Amino acid sequence: MDFDALYSANFKLLDDTVSDWTSMLTKLEDLKKDAEDGLHKQANKADWAGYNATVSREFIGKTAGEFGDAVTQATSIRNIMRDTRDELKTQQRLLQEAIERGRGKNLTVSANGGGFTVRENPDKKAPGGQTDVDALRDELQGILNKATEIDSTASTSLKALVDLKDQGFSDARYGSRDEAANAVKEAERLAALARKKPQDLTAADFDTLKSGLEKYSGDEIFAARFASTLGAQGTLDFWGGISDPRQAYRVGHERVEQYDDLQKHLSLTLATATQADTPDMSRWKSEMVTLGDQPVNKSSGSMGFQVMSNLMRWGNYDDRFLTDYGAKLIETEKKLSGNGREVPLAWQHMAMDPYLNHTGTDSGSDPMTGFMKALANSPGAATDFFTADFVTRDEDHEFERDTDGDGKNGKVGLTNFQYLFEEREWPQEVDRKGEDSIEGRNNLAMALEAATTGHPAGEMPTADTPPHSEDQSKLMSDIVRSVHEDPGRLTKYDHMSDSLGQIASEYLPDINRAMSDDPSGNSDLLYPLVGSQAKFEHQEITRFLVTVGQHPDGNAAVEVGQKAYMSNLMDYHLNPDLSADQRYPQSPQETITEISRRSAEVSGTLAIGMQEAVVGKGSQEAKAFADSVAQQKNAWSGAIGTGIGVGVSFIATPVVGAVASGVSSTVSSMVLEHVFQQAETDVLTEAGTSAGRLWEESRERHATDSQTAALEAVKVHRLPYADQVAAWALEGRNDGFNDASTNVRRTADDLETEIPAAG
Repeated sequence: MDFDALYSANFKLLDDTVSDWTSMLTKLEDLKKDAEDGLHKQANKADWAGYNATVSREFIGKTAGEFGDAVTQATSIRNIMRDTRDELKTQQRLLQEAIERGRGKNLTVSANGGGFTVRENPDKKAPGGQTDVDALRDELQGILNKATEIDSTASTSLKALVDLKDQGFSDARYGSRDEAANAVKEAERLAALARKKPQDLTAADFDTLKSGLEKYSGDEIFAARFASTLGAQGTLDFWGGISDPRQAYRVGHERVEQYDDLQKHLSLTLATATQADTPDMSRWKSEMVTLGDQPVNKSSGSMGFQVMSNLMRWGNYDDRFLTDYGAKLIETEKKLSGNGREVPLAWQHMAMDPYLNHTGTDSGSDPMTGFMKALANSPGAATDFFTADFVTRDEDHEFERDTDGDGKNGKVGLTNFQYLFEEREWPQEVDRKGEDSIEGRNNLAMALEAATTGHPAGEMPTADTPPHSEDQSKLMSDIVRSVHEDPGRLTKYDHMSDSLGQIASEYLPDINRAMSDDPSGNSDLLYPLVGSQAKFEHQEITRFLVTVGQHPDGNAAVEVGQKAYMSNLMDYHLNPDLSADQRYPQSPQETITEISRRSAEVSGTLAIGMQEAVVGKGSQEAKAFADSVAQQKNAWSGAIGTGIGVGVSFIATPVVGAVASGVSSTVSSMVLEHVFQQAETDVLTEAGTSAGRLWEESRERHATDSQTAALEAVKVHRLPYADQVAAWALEGRNDGFNDASTNVRRTADDLETEIPAAG
């Protein structure tokens, strides 16, 4: 900082700038409110159709969100500018006061180029002589040094903040200049520690890294500066080195039990960093993809993909980065497996290989496992990945299918989904208990959940989750068809069923349409749907539901979802304000009976799956199914009565009904309350174990639930036939369970359970 510039500074321009940014914030807050209330909420309520139901609606949601980010970024800029101004004013005051005190000691300060000179007055010496001169000089220099630091860190912070996004606005939030400046300093300090040789790392270094990354993992400026300072190669060297006991023997001996925490927070930090659009981070992402198929270094047998994939198990990585990374990973897998002919032995953990994953679920040697977990958190990238080609028909491979039903196989191309779900021989893995690891395929199922639903796995959809796109719906169709062709693809790995059950629960409009067998097209009105419809045959969805229904978690996800969906349909179709073009062209009796019938067929089909698991080869306990239904209560706590929990594709015409206003939420609330209460009761009592008893219990529960839904809908809309709807719902229940029994018999040539007659 120039001495004279600070001493003579006029801060009016900076005052005006802070004032302008403060005024701008008020305007942006108004725009944010208008965008949220007048744009975003209206878009969610609009009756979208076709292309607009997915692309336009999602675009409007993101655009509205940009106004919120603009407010956040503008606030951070204003805060940094305001603090910089106030602190520079303080340094100016301290400088002027120090010079004035010097005058009292007969000292004169004069500008000298960019610096200054302190001298004793020629006619009167300072009391302390040269000591006073040196003291004033050091004090003034300290003030200038502080002012320089304030100025430079403000510049660095503002540049880092603005550079985070090359389009739109960042949601990075900083309350002061110090917060942003400290983020930069800490990032550089921790990156320097991570760049130390593994053998030189101490327990204190480890503790500093772990606590620092835990504190700052969500800070965008910190994350981007840390990752870019460490570099792509440095990132691989650090995690590969610290995970190798031959290199990091000292810190490993003292801190290996805490490696999982460091792995988590390093993963979260890198995920945050990839969201930045800075030139340095663009270079980091490109280099990381390039390094994926190369050995980390001369002293390591691990490849870049193996190391980096284990730092992807937490956090939301940038979609474009994941797409590029996944494409290169698949390219590498093809080379290592002969286009899918063989097990990719390079991914097989050997005795002397380091454990790159420290969660205890698997060794981390197969990079596909960690990458699947990254996709589970990033729906857009997951959809793109699974729908991309693994091999085309014209490539050199041995995959064949009977594509036209003539009994003869022919060479076909495979998508990444088909390869990973149907064909890949996953490397053998064990967990820390020495048991076969389920992590790889479990993460695959979670990634498929994200890819088909449009939201991270393990979460429920919200009003902002876009309706299903064409690619998502096509992938759902492929999943159903694959399980129909070979139920063993799921039953052999039943830990995947919870995710596939959640997927099915969010495609219930599509499923009910498929099961209605309605060539007239009226089912499209009975089961309104926005976005793209997943297409499957009735037989395919029947076998799929029987298969998913054999696992308690998968069964519960679909069963609870279907009960909620049935309730919302009753409320929707019995609303007298429904417009003519939206109304199902049948009587209220036919409407209630048909809704109850299709819902009963879903429940009956799931009940047959439960029978197979309890009294057949599955060896599941009946109480486990009740327990899984009870556990669904937590997931549904924020979705009951909104219609959202059964998939955003149901929100077709939200100008009417509980789905839109929330006023009539008692319909689904009452039904699900009974579902959960019954499940909690069943958990505490001995459930029946005979096939017939399980079937009858399911029929009885569905009768109560469908009748409750119909009665509540009639009550909400003040309709005159309250004394008739229970019988209509019961008729639909009877027909639906008969349908389930009949249709499963037609497709159950590989099921061993004796299926009881319905009725």
